[in-house]
Amino acid sequence: MNQSSTRAPRQSGSEPEGTGKFKESVGTRHGYDRFFAVLVFLATMLGLVVLAVLLVDVVVDGIPRILQDPVGFFTNFPSSTPENAGIYPALLGSLWLLGLTALFSVPLGIGAAVYLEEYATDNWLTRLVEVNISNLAGVPSIIYGLLGLGIFVNLLGPITGGKSLLSGALTLALLILPVIIIATREALRSIPKAVREGGYALGATRWEVIRAHLLPMALPGAITGTILALSRAIGETAPLIVVGAATYISFAPSGPLSGYTALPIQVYSWVSQAQADFKIGLTAAGIVVLMAVLLLANSAAIWLRNRTQRQS
Repeated sequence: MNQSSTRAPRQSGSEPEGTGKFKESVGTRHGYDRFFAVLVFLATMLGLVVLAVLLVDVVVDGIPRILQDPVGFFTNFPSSTPENAGIYPALLGSLWLLGLTALFSVPLGIGAAVYLEEYATDNWLTRLVEVNISNLAGVPSIIYGLLGLGIFVNLLGPITGGKSLLSGALTLALLILPVIIIATREALRSIPKAVREGGYALGATRWEVIRAHLLPMALPGAITGTILALSRAIGETAPLIVVGAATYISFAPSGPLSGYTALPIQVYSWVSQAQADFKIGLTAAGIVVLMAVLLLANSAAIWLRNRTQRQS
């Protein structure tokens, strides 16, 4: 008798051996996936709720103080009386810092990223620079403040004006340079090699390929990194205090070599006062103005990024 004829016929509807265990394993993984998705959703909602509560609390306390005397609040100088205190020097100082920091950091950051990604050879020195850039992105801001104090205020004081807007902007530029470099390099790496090879095949030089193809394609990613970096810079307090930002000034900044204060410094000064009107109303109003400046700057940068994306 043939061996195959002695086998017991498979019953209809029966599953191969191990199929049940496989289905059970798949079901377990799907259960873990659903659990993790719910956990991440709850964590996100918790963060959003806390943020919303903080924003509502600040807006409720700050908007009435601004509406009480909107012209005076934006045009007056700091005062020892809450009713007469204004934010004009701090607002002007933050705008100066934002513009000067972007002027120094964006060209340097994008240029350094282009060099490291497109020109530098892969050797120990380049790898050392890359590791240090990654580490510098996580250094506390107070360290940059001490560095700015030693270099821009003390060593280069005759050039930068000492405790001036220029020194503060250069310090903040050092603070955000690693973020801009890393973001721009990642944007350049995401461009397919076929773009470079196609340009070289048509006889273009490396710089022509970078200028005409790589930079326009990488610019949206670079601008995204710049937005995040400038958002961090405009809210910094510790490095500005170290390099000489004043908590109280009776004049408006008139140029890069002028003395200055900034919105975070002014908010810190008000919250340190003993009077409740300083601690609650004026502090919340200063935070609202700071957030408004940040949102306007980010909106302009996002508009520029979207425009470059359409053009590329």
